[in-house]
Amino acid sequence: QVQLVESGGGLVQAGGSLRLSCAASGRTFSSYAVGWFRQAPGKEREFVAFISWSGGIIYYADSVKGRFIISRDNAKNTVDLQMNSLKPEDTAVYYCAVRSGTAFYSDKYKYDYWGQGTQVTVSS
Repeated sequence: QVQLVESGGGLVQAGGSLRLSCAASGRTFSSYAVGWFRQAPGKEREFVAFISWSGGIIYYADSVKGRFIISRDNAKNTVDLQMNSLKPEDTAVYYCAVRSGTAFYSDKYKYDYWGQGTQVTVSS
């Protein structure tokens, strides 16, 4: 079992920045790949960013590429998502999730454990 807790969400104006953090406890976090997802009201949960267990493989959704940066610190059991140049369409609940293995997946069903989410609201 891995327990995940997201933090850092809030209300920000368009063009602003937020830094989300995902803190893990339980089984060895460093052996898991981590994904960030988001879900806006009335929409499906969608992939945002991925980082492999080593941090050497990173992927972003096209909608956030160039604006968001994912990073991890295995010594602290955390994965961060730096979000810059935020847009109103980035408004959603953001979730982190982990999966064992090294392969990249944007499919939410490939992830084994999820946090409870943190709300990000971007005003225009």
